[in-house]
Amino acid sequence: MNGNGSPAPDQGGRAPWVVGVSGASGTPYAAAVLRALLAAGESVDLVISRAARLTLLDETGAPFRDAHWRTDLATWLARGADGTPDAFDVQEYDLSAVRHWPAGDLAAGPSSGSYPAKGMLIVPASTACVAGVALGLSKDLLQRAASVTLKERRTLVVAVRETPLSGPMLRHLVTLDDAGAVVLPASPAFYAGPVGVQDLVDFVAGRVLDAAAVPHTLYRRWAGELGGGRSGPTEQGAGPGTAHGTAHGTA
Repeated sequence: MNGNGSPAPDQGGRAPWVVGVSGASGTPYAAAVLRALLAAGESVDLVISRAARLTLLDETGAPFRDAHWRTDLATWLARGADGTPDAFDVQEYDLSAVRHWPAGDLAAGPSSGSYPAKGMLIVPASTACVAGVALGLSKDLLQRAASVTLKERRTLVVAVRETPLSGPMLRHLVTLDDAGAVVLPASPAFYAGPVGVQDLVDFVAGRVLDAAAVPHTLYRRWAGELGGGRSGPTEQGAGPGTAHGTAHGTA
């Protein structure tokens, strides 16, 4: 750790955010978070669970293969939340800032507290993932990295995507909250004036980044003005993928 309580970067100056993608529905949320992290100049360590790969294939038609992960990542990040291929220009993002770790690799960097990660964002978080982290099971790298994040007192944001919530699920979420995690339901708001599904996805992604104190312009922030979301673009909320953004293929 350095003097301000943040993890010291490695010798290459790299201190990434670990992004875990579990098998819950909502892979467009993860894509939006990844794009925004890269746009903010952040490094990313990516962990995708086995179940998440199936969900990604089901929701986008795009595979994610260990041997071709860079190509598959580019295809995924280029896709809009409505399934439109090439909705985003991935050449705008530095994909070399992403390091992928297979979920079965329990010897990976993020499995150790001495690894210089800033924190972890689990987007989306399934009920099984939440339970595993709350109980400290560490059955795969995603759960282990989350446990490490908690024990090292780093930022852990859990974007749970499930409804309705059962009693055991709620108790697991309270356990995570008590342990210091930010429990952030994937619940989009409408005051920002969304005009398409990408806007709703970007709102949730933006709230995840807010919890991690990563700057972004994914959604229009509340300014105390009724109907503000129906007015023209403002300085905040005019980022890529929003109704007023520059991503082609969106409204």
